[in-house]
Amino acid sequence: MIPPKPPSRPDRVSLCRYMQLFRQDILSAQPARLYRAWMAEFRTPFFRSYLMNQPDLVKTVLKDRPDDFPKSDRVSEGLRPLLGNSVFLTNGETWKRQRRIIDPAFEGGRLRETFPAMWDASEAAAQRLPEGLVEIEEQTSHAAADVIFRTLFSIPIEDTLATAVFHEFRAYQRSQPILNVAAFVPLPRWVPRMFRRDTKASAARIRSLIGQLVNRRAQEIADGRAPHDLATKIMTTRDPETGDTFSPGEMVDQVAIFFLAGHETSASALAWALYLMALYPEWQDRVAAEASALETCDFSAMSKLPVTRDVFRETLRLYPPVPMMVREASCPERFRDRDVAKGSQLVLSPWHLHRHSRLWERPDEFDPGRWHTENGRTCGRDAYIPFSAGARVCTGAGFAMVEGPLILARLLRDMSVAPMADRVPVPVAHLTVRAKDGIWLNLRKR
Repeated sequence: MIPPKPPSRPDRVSLCRYMQLFRQDILSAQPARLYRAWMAEFRTPFFRSYLMNQPDLVKTVLKDRPDDFPKSDRVSEGLRPLLGNSVFLTNGETWKRQRRIIDPAFEGGRLRETFPAMWDASEAAAQRLPEGLVEIEEQTSHAAADVIFRTLFSIPIEDTLATAVFHEFRAYQRSQPILNVAAFVPLPRWVPRMFRRDTKASAARIRSLIGQLVNRRAQEIADGRAPHDLATKIMTTRDPETGDTFSPGEMVDQVAIFFLAGHETSASALAWALYLMALYPEWQDRVAAEASALETCDFSAMSKLPVTRDVFRETLRLYPPVPMMVREASCPERFRDRDVAKGSQLVLSPWHLHRHSRLWERPDEFDPGRWHTENGRTCGRDAYIPFSAGARVCTGAGFAMVEGPLILARLLRDMSVAPMADRVPVPVAHLTVRAKDGIWLNLRKR
Protein backbone atom coordinates (compact mmCIF):
# COMPACT_ATOMS: atom_id res chain seq x y z
CA MET A 1 0.00 0.00 0.00
CA ILE A 2 1.35 3.41 -1.02
CA PRO A 3 0.17 6.52 0.90
CA PRO A 4 -1.46 9.28 -1.16
CA LYS A 5 0.78 11.23 -3.48
CA PRO A 6 -0.38 14.08 -5.73
CA PRO A 7 -0.36 13.59 -9.52
CA SER A 8 2.38 15.22 -11.57
CA ARG A 9 1.77 17.64 -14.41
CA PRO A 10 2.86 16.99 -18.02
CA ASP A 11 6.55 17.64 -18.55
CA ARG A 12 5.96 20.72 -20.72
CA VAL A 13 3.33 23.39 -20.13
CA SER A 14 3.14 27.09 -20.95
CA LEU A 15 4.27 29.69 -18.41
CA CYS A 16 0.69 30.90 -18.07
CA ARG A 17 -0.53 27.37 -17.33
CA TYR A 18 2.37 26.80 -14.92
CA MET A 19 1.51 29.98 -12.99
CA GLN A 20 -2.11 28.85 -12.81
CA LEU A 21 -1.17 25.37 -11.55
CA PHE A 22 1.38 26.80 -9.10
CA ARG A 23 -1.18 29.07 -7.46
CA GLN A 24 -3.59 26.14 -7.09
CA ASP A 25 -1.06 23.66 -5.67
CA ILE A 26 2.72 23.72 -5.73
CA LEU A 27 3.02 19.91 -5.67
CA SER A 28 0.93 18.78 -8.62
CA ALA A 29 2.33 21.72 -10.64
CA GLN A 30 5.68 19.88 -10.91
CA PRO A 31 6.71 17.22 -13.47
CA ALA A 32 7.41 13.63 -12.38
CA ARG A 33 11.05 13.85 -13.51
CA LEU A 34 11.90 15.91 -10.42
CA TYR A 35 11.67 12.79 -8.27
CA ARG A 36 14.86 11.46 -9.91
CA ALA A 37 16.64 14.59 -11.19
CA TRP A 38 19.78 15.85 -9.47
CA MET A 39 19.16 19.34 -10.83
CA ALA A 40 16.48 20.77 -13.08
CA GLU A 41 16.32 24.14 -14.80
CA PHE A 42 13.13 26.14 -15.33
CA ARG A 43 13.15 29.14 -17.64
CA THR A 44 10.77 32.08 -17.64
CA PRO A 45 11.04 35.41 -19.50
CA PHE A 46 12.02 37.06 -16.19
CA PHE A 47 14.40 34.70 -14.38
CA ARG A 48 15.90 31.23 -14.22
CA SER A 49 15.17 28.80 -11.41
CA TYR A 50 16.97 25.59 -10.56
CA LEU A 51 15.60 22.79 -8.42
CA MET A 52 18.42 21.02 -6.61
CA ASN A 53 18.19 17.46 -5.28
CA GLN A 54 21.86 16.49 -5.32
CA PRO A 55 22.84 16.26 -1.64
CA ASP A 56 26.18 18.04 -2.00
CA LEU A 57 24.52 20.97 -3.79
CA VAL A 58 21.89 21.20 -1.05
CA LYS A 59 24.72 21.17 1.49
CA THR A 60 26.55 23.96 -0.36
CA VAL A 61 23.51 26.22 -0.35
CA LEU A 62 22.20 25.54 3.16
CA LYS A 63 25.27 24.64 5.21
CA ASP A 64 28.55 25.61 3.58
CA ARG A 65 27.77 29.06 2.12
CA PRO A 66 24.40 30.29 3.46
CA ASP A 67 25.38 33.97 3.23
CA ASP A 68 25.92 33.57 -0.53
CA PHE A 69 22.40 32.21 -0.97
CA PRO A 70 19.95 34.45 0.95
CA LYS A 71 16.24 33.78 1.10
CA SER A 72 14.50 34.85 -2.07
CA ASP A 73 12.29 37.92 -1.83
CA ARG A 74 10.04 36.45 -4.51
CA VAL A 75 8.48 33.87 -2.24
CA SER A 76 8.32 36.23 0.74
CA GLU A 77 6.20 38.71 -1.22
CA GLY A 78 3.03 36.74 -0.55
CA LEU A 79 3.65 36.51 3.21
CA ARG A 80 4.81 40.08 3.83
CA PRO A 81 1.38 41.47 4.87
CA LEU A 82 1.24 38.99 7.74
CA LEU A 83 4.88 38.41 8.70
CA GLY A 84 6.27 41.89 8.16
CA ASN A 85 10.01 41.80 8.85
CA SER A 86 10.05 38.54 10.78
CA VAL A 87 13.03 36.21 11.10
CA PHE A 88 11.44 33.94 8.47
CA LEU A 89 11.79 36.59 5.75
CA THR A 90 14.90 38.60 6.62
CA ASN A 91 18.48 38.15 5.48
CA GLY A 92 21.95 39.36 6.39
CA GLU A 93 22.65 41.33 9.53
CA THR A 94 18.96 41.89 10.31
CA TRP A 95 18.38 38.13 10.38
CA LYS A 96 21.52 37.48 12.43
CA ARG A 97 20.43 40.04 15.04
CA GLN A 98 16.96 38.45 15.24
CA ARG A 99 18.40 34.98 15.71
CA ARG A 100 20.75 36.20 18.46
CA ILE A 101 17.70 37.32 20.43
CA ILE A 102 15.38 34.41 19.59
CA ASP A 103 17.68 31.38 19.77
CA PRO A 104 18.28 31.43 23.57
CA ALA A 105 14.54 30.88 24.14
CA PHE A 106 14.71 27.55 22.29
CA GLU A 107 17.94 26.13 23.71
CA GLY A 108 17.87 22.50 24.86
CA GLY A 109 17.19 23.19 28.52
CA ARG A 110 14.15 25.28 27.67
CA LEU A 111 12.34 22.20 26.35
CA ARG A 112 12.02 20.86 29.87
CA GLU A 113 10.56 24.18 30.99
CA THR A 114 7.96 24.26 28.20
CA PHE A 115 7.09 20.56 28.48
CA PRO A 116 4.32 21.04 31.11
CA ALA A 117 2.53 23.43 28.74
CA MET A 118 2.81 20.89 25.91
CA TRP A 119 1.56 18.18 28.24
CA ASP A 120 -1.50 20.24 29.22
CA ALA A 121 -2.26 20.94 25.56
CA SER A 122 -2.01 17.23 24.69
CA GLU A 123 -4.36 16.34 27.56
CA ALA A 124 -6.83 18.98 26.39
CA ALA A 125 -6.61 17.68 22.81
CA ALA A 126 -7.33 14.12 23.94
CA GLN A 127 -10.35 15.28 25.91
CA ARG A 128 -11.73 17.27 22.95
CA LEU A 129 -11.40 14.41 20.48
CA PRO A 130 -14.87 13.02 19.64
CA GLU A 131 -15.81 9.53 18.54
CA GLY A 132 -17.17 8.80 15.08
CA LEU A 133 -16.37 10.42 11.73
CA VAL A 134 -13.95 13.30 12.31
CA GLU A 135 -12.12 15.76 10.03
CA ILE A 136 -8.78 15.39 11.77
CA GLU A 137 -6.98 18.47 10.37
CA GLU A 138 -9.38 20.68 12.27
CA GLN A 139 -8.56 18.81 15.48
CA THR A 140 -4.79 18.96 14.97
CA SER A 141 -4.96 22.67 14.11
CA HIS A 142 -6.75 23.26 17.40
CA ALA A 143 -4.19 21.20 19.32
CA ALA A 144 -1.14 22.82 17.69
CA ALA A 145 -2.53 26.31 18.26
CA ASP A 146 -3.15 25.46 21.90
CA VAL A 147 0.50 24.41 22.28
CA ILE A 148 1.67 27.74 20.83
CA PHE A 149 -0.51 29.84 23.11
CA ARG A 150 0.38 27.86 26.24
CA THR A 151 4.15 27.82 25.59
CA LEU A 152 4.42 31.35 24.22
CA PHE A 153 1.94 33.30 26.36
CA SER A 154 0.90 30.86 29.12
CA ILE A 155 -2.75 31.00 28.04
CA PRO A 156 -4.96 28.18 26.75
CA ILE A 157 -6.63 28.49 23.39
CA GLU A 158 -9.91 29.18 25.20
CA ASP A 159 -8.56 32.62 26.16
CA THR A 160 -10.61 35.23 24.27
CA LEU A 161 -7.65 36.75 22.44
CA ALA A 162 -6.14 33.34 21.66
CA THR A 163 -9.43 32.12 20.20
CA ALA A 164 -9.70 35.20 18.01
CA VAL A 165 -6.13 34.78 16.68
CA PHE A 166 -6.74 31.09 15.95
CA HIS A 167 -9.90 31.71 13.93
CA GLU A 168 -8.29 34.53 11.97
CA PHE A 169 -5.33 32.31 11.10
CA ARG A 170 -7.74 29.66 9.80
CA ALA A 171 -9.33 32.28 7.54
CA TYR A 172 -5.92 33.51 6.38
CA GLN A 173 -4.72 30.00 5.56
CA ARG A 174 -7.72 29.44 3.31
CA SER A 175 -7.36 32.76 1.45
CA GLN A 176 -3.58 32.96 0.98
CA PRO A 177 -1.98 31.31 -2.08
CA ILE A 178 1.61 30.22 -1.56
CA LEU A 179 2.78 32.70 -4.23
CA ASN A 180 1.45 35.90 -5.72
CA VAL A 181 2.31 37.51 -9.06
CA ALA A 182 5.55 39.01 -7.72
CA ALA A 183 6.98 35.50 -7.44
CA PHE A 184 6.96 35.25 -11.24
CA VAL A 185 7.34 38.83 -12.42
CA PRO A 186 10.01 41.13 -10.89
CA LEU A 187 8.24 44.26 -9.71
CA PRO A 188 9.68 47.52 -8.38
CA ARG A 189 8.94 48.20 -4.71
CA TRP A 190 6.47 50.99 -5.57
CA VAL A 191 4.23 48.71 -7.66
CA PRO A 192 1.17 47.42 -5.73
CA ARG A 193 1.42 43.69 -4.96
CA MET A 194 -2.20 42.87 -5.81
CA PHE A 195 -2.95 40.90 -2.67
CA ARG A 196 -6.50 39.67 -2.33
CA ARG A 197 -8.58 42.06 -0.25
CA ASP A 198 -9.69 39.37 2.20
CA THR A 199 -6.07 38.19 2.62
CA LYS A 200 -4.84 41.69 3.49
CA ALA A 201 -7.77 42.28 5.85
CA SER A 202 -7.22 38.96 7.62
CA ALA A 203 -3.49 39.66 8.02
CA ALA A 204 -4.24 43.09 9.47
CA ARG A 205 -6.69 41.62 11.99
CA ILE A 206 -4.20 38.94 13.04
CA ARG A 207 -1.43 41.50 13.57
CA SER A 208 -3.79 43.70 15.59
CA LEU A 209 -4.73 40.79 17.85
CA ILE A 210 -1.09 39.73 18.28
CA GLY A 211 -0.29 43.35 19.12
CA GLN A 212 -2.76 43.19 21.99
CA LEU A 213 -1.08 40.03 23.32
CA VAL A 214 2.37 41.63 23.04
CA ASN A 215 1.26 44.84 24.74
CA ARG A 216 -0.40 42.88 27.54
CA ARG A 217 2.81 40.93 28.11
CA ALA A 218 4.97 44.07 27.97
CA GLN A 219 2.87 45.54 30.79
CA GLU A 220 3.18 42.33 32.81
CA ILE A 221 6.97 42.44 32.38
CA ALA A 222 7.04 46.08 33.49
CA ASP A 223 4.95 45.21 36.55
CA GLY A 224 7.17 42.26 37.45
CA ARG A 225 4.36 39.71 37.17
CA ALA A 226 5.08 38.10 33.78
CA PRO A 227 5.20 34.28 33.62
CA HIS A 228 8.52 32.70 32.61
CA ASP A 229 7.41 31.52 29.19
CA LEU A 230 8.79 31.91 25.68
CA ALA A 231 7.30 35.36 25.10
CA THR A 232 8.84 36.75 28.29
CA LYS A 233 12.18 35.15 27.47
CA ILE A 234 12.27 36.62 23.96
CA MET A 235 10.99 40.05 24.94
CA THR A 236 13.56 40.42 27.73
CA THR A 237 16.57 38.96 25.89
CA ARG A 238 19.06 41.58 24.78
CA ASP A 239 21.15 41.28 21.66
CA PRO A 240 24.60 40.42 23.06
CA GLU A 241 26.23 42.71 20.47
CA THR A 242 24.03 45.82 20.72
CA GLY A 243 22.19 45.40 24.02
CA ASP A 244 18.86 46.09 22.30
CA THR A 245 15.63 44.13 22.77
CA PHE A 246 12.84 43.72 20.24
CA SER A 247 10.50 46.68 19.91
CA PRO A 248 6.76 45.90 20.22
CA GLY A 249 6.41 46.05 16.43
CA GLU A 250 9.32 43.66 15.93
CA MET A 251 7.82 41.29 18.48
CA VAL A 252 4.53 41.25 16.55
CA ASP A 253 6.47 40.15 13.46
CA GLN A 254 8.18 37.35 15.40
CA VAL A 255 5.00 36.11 17.11
CA ALA A 256 3.30 35.96 13.71
CA ILE A 257 5.96 33.61 12.36
CA PHE A 258 6.07 31.57 15.59
CA PHE A 259 2.37 30.99 15.22
CA LEU A 260 2.49 30.35 11.47
CA ALA A 261 5.55 28.07 11.66
CA GLY A 262 4.68 26.39 14.94
CA HIS A 263 0.96 26.02 14.40
CA GLU A 264 0.56 25.38 10.67
CA THR A 265 3.48 22.99 10.35
CA SER A 266 2.70 20.98 13.48
CA ALA A 267 -0.97 20.73 12.57
CA SER A 268 -0.07 19.45 9.10
CA ALA A 269 2.42 16.85 10.39
CA LEU A 270 0.07 15.59 13.12
CA ALA A 271 -2.85 15.21 10.75
CA TRP A 272 -0.82 13.19 8.26
CA ALA A 273 0.68 11.11 11.08
CA LEU A 274 -2.79 10.16 12.30
CA TYR A 275 -3.87 9.31 8.75
CA LEU A 276 -0.82 7.08 8.29
CA MET A 277 -1.63 5.36 11.59
CA ALA A 278 -5.11 4.69 10.23
CA LEU A 279 -3.59 3.16 7.06
CA TYR A 280 -1.09 1.05 8.99
CA PRO A 281 -2.83 -0.36 12.08
CA GLU A 282 0.19 -2.48 13.04
CA TRP A 283 2.21 0.71 13.58
CA GLN A 284 -0.76 2.34 15.28
CA ASP A 285 -0.87 -0.50 17.81
CA ARG A 286 2.82 -0.10 18.54
CA VAL A 287 2.43 3.64 19.16
CA ALA A 288 -0.61 3.04 21.39
CA ALA A 289 1.36 0.48 23.41
CA GLU A 290 4.22 2.94 23.92
CA ALA A 291 1.75 5.63 24.98
CA SER A 292 1.04 3.78 28.20
CA ALA A 293 4.25 5.44 29.46
CA LEU A 294 2.46 8.81 29.39
CA GLU A 295 1.00 8.67 32.87
CA THR A 296 2.32 11.81 34.51
CA CYS A 297 3.85 15.05 33.26
CA ASP A 298 7.44 13.86 33.17
CA PHE A 299 9.82 14.94 30.42
CA SER A 300 11.75 11.67 30.76
CA ALA A 301 8.69 9.83 29.36
CA MET A 302 9.68 11.10 25.90
CA SER A 303 12.65 8.70 25.94
CA LYS A 304 10.12 5.85 26.16
CA LEU A 305 8.54 6.72 22.78
CA PRO A 306 11.17 5.59 20.21
CA VAL A 307 8.63 4.01 17.82
CA THR A 308 6.40 7.08 17.98
CA ARG A 309 9.38 9.27 17.17
CA ASP A 310 10.27 7.06 14.17
CA VAL A 311 6.65 7.27 12.97
CA PHE A 312 6.71 11.05 13.26
CA ARG A 313 10.05 11.29 11.43
CA GLU A 314 8.69 9.12 8.62
CA THR A 315 5.60 11.32 8.42
CA LEU A 316 7.83 14.38 8.03
CA ARG A 317 9.68 12.56 5.25
CA LEU A 318 6.57 11.72 3.25
CA TYR A 319 4.63 14.89 4.03
CA PRO A 320 7.11 17.67 4.92
CA PRO A 321 4.93 20.60 6.05
CA VAL A 322 7.06 23.13 4.12
CA PRO A 323 7.48 21.45 0.73
CA MET A 324 9.87 23.92 -0.91
CA MET A 325 12.36 26.60 0.08
CA VAL A 326 13.78 29.20 -2.30
CA ARG A 327 17.19 30.84 -2.13
CA GLU A 328 18.78 33.35 -4.50
CA ALA A 329 22.27 33.25 -5.98
CA SER A 330 24.02 36.46 -4.87
CA CYS A 331 26.83 35.95 -7.39
CA PRO A 332 27.41 33.86 -10.53
CA GLU A 333 27.83 30.14 -9.82
CA ARG A 334 28.55 26.95 -11.71
CA PHE A 335 26.68 23.83 -10.62
CA ARG A 336 26.77 20.49 -12.45
CA ASP A 337 28.52 22.12 -15.43
CA ARG A 338 25.81 24.75 -15.74
CA ASP A 339 26.32 28.47 -15.42
CA VAL A 340 23.93 29.86 -12.81
CA ALA A 341 23.55 33.61 -13.18
CA LYS A 342 23.41 36.05 -10.29
CA GLY A 343 19.79 36.47 -9.18
CA SER A 344 18.78 32.95 -10.19
CA GLN A 345 16.28 31.22 -7.91
CA LEU A 346 17.53 28.03 -6.24
CA VAL A 347 14.69 25.75 -5.17
CA LEU A 348 15.36 23.23 -2.41
CA SER A 349 12.45 20.85 -2.20
CA PRO A 350 12.06 18.61 0.85
CA TRP A 351 9.05 17.11 -0.95
CA HIS A 352 11.16 15.82 -3.87
CA LEU A 353 14.38 15.23 -1.93
CA HIS A 354 12.57 13.04 0.63
CA ARG A 355 11.05 10.91 -2.16
CA HIS A 356 14.02 10.88 -4.51
CA SER A 357 14.15 7.53 -6.30
CA ARG A 358 17.96 7.56 -6.64
CA LEU A 359 18.51 8.17 -2.94
CA TRP A 360 15.87 6.39 -0.87
CA GLU A 361 14.89 2.73 -0.90
CA ARG A 362 11.15 2.41 -1.63
CA PRO A 363 10.80 6.22 -1.44
CA ASP A 364 6.99 6.39 -1.61
CA GLU A 365 6.38 3.69 1.01
CA PHE A 366 5.66 4.34 4.68
CA ASP A 367 8.26 2.49 6.75
CA PRO A 368 9.31 3.96 10.13
CA GLY A 369 11.77 1.10 10.44
CA ARG A 370 13.87 2.56 7.61
CA TRP A 371 15.62 4.89 10.08
CA HIS A 372 17.48 1.87 11.48
CA THR A 373 18.79 0.70 8.09
CA GLU A 374 22.03 1.81 6.45
CA ASN A 375 20.12 3.55 3.66
CA GLY A 376 17.84 5.30 6.13
CA ARG A 377 20.72 6.53 8.27
CA THR A 378 22.63 7.79 5.22
CA CYS A 379 19.62 9.57 3.73
CA GLY A 380 18.72 10.91 7.17
CA ARG A 381 22.06 12.74 7.16
CA ASP A 382 22.20 13.77 3.51
CA ALA A 383 18.67 13.97 2.12
CA TYR A 384 16.29 14.81 4.97
CA ILE A 385 15.54 18.48 5.63
CA PRO A 386 11.99 18.88 7.06
CA PHE A 387 13.28 21.78 9.20
CA SER A 388 15.76 23.10 6.61
CA ALA A 389 19.44 22.81 7.60
CA GLY A 390 22.53 24.80 8.40
CA ALA A 391 22.46 28.31 9.84
CA ARG A 392 18.79 28.79 8.95
CA VAL A 393 17.56 25.52 10.42
CA CYS A 394 14.18 26.02 12.09
CA THR A 395 14.68 27.39 15.60
CA GLY A 396 11.82 25.24 16.86
CA ALA A 397 12.97 21.91 15.37
CA GLY A 398 13.70 20.37 18.77
CA PHE A 399 10.44 21.80 20.09
CA ALA A 400 8.50 20.19 17.22
CA MET A 401 10.14 16.79 17.74
CA VAL A 402 8.85 16.75 21.32
CA GLU A 403 5.41 18.20 20.60
CA GLY A 404 4.60 15.95 17.63
CA PRO A 405 5.36 12.54 19.16
CA LEU A 406 3.83 13.59 22.50
CA ILE A 407 0.45 14.59 21.04
CA LEU A 408 0.40 11.67 18.59
CA ALA A 409 1.03 9.13 21.34
CA ARG A 410 -1.39 10.80 23.74
CA LEU A 411 -4.26 10.77 21.23
CA LEU A 412 -3.65 7.14 20.24
CA ARG A 413 -3.51 6.08 23.87
CA ASP A 414 -7.24 6.77 24.11
CA MET A 415 -8.47 6.45 20.52
CA SER A 416 -8.07 4.11 17.59
CA VAL A 417 -8.25 5.63 14.10
CA ALA A 418 -9.41 4.03 10.85
CA PRO A 419 -9.46 5.43 7.28
CA MET A 420 -12.53 6.14 5.14
CA ALA A 421 -12.25 4.07 1.96
CA ASP A 422 -14.24 6.62 -0.06
CA ARG A 423 -12.36 9.67 1.26
CA VAL A 424 -8.69 9.32 0.34
CA PRO A 425 -6.96 12.65 1.09
CA VAL A 426 -5.08 14.38 -1.73
CA PRO A 427 -1.99 16.32 -0.58
CA VAL A 428 -1.86 19.94 -1.74
CA ALA A 429 0.44 22.78 -0.74
CA HIS A 430 -0.80 26.23 0.16
CA LEU A 431 0.96 27.61 3.22
CA THR A 432 1.77 24.03 4.26
CA VAL A 433 1.08 20.53 2.94
CA ARG A 434 -2.57 19.88 3.72
CA ALA A 435 -5.30 17.64 2.27
CA LYS A 436 -7.42 19.08 -0.53
CA ASP A 437 -10.74 18.22 1.14
CA GLY A 438 -9.53 17.48 4.65
CA ILE A 439 -8.54 14.18 6.26
CA TRP A 440 -11.54 12.17 7.45
CA LEU A 441 -11.04 9.36 9.94
CA ASN A 442 -13.26 7.09 12.03
CA LEU A 443 -12.37 7.39 15.70
CA ARG A 444 -13.25 4.89 18.45
CA LYS A 445 -12.32 4.78 22.11
CA ARG A 446 -9.89 2.00 22.97
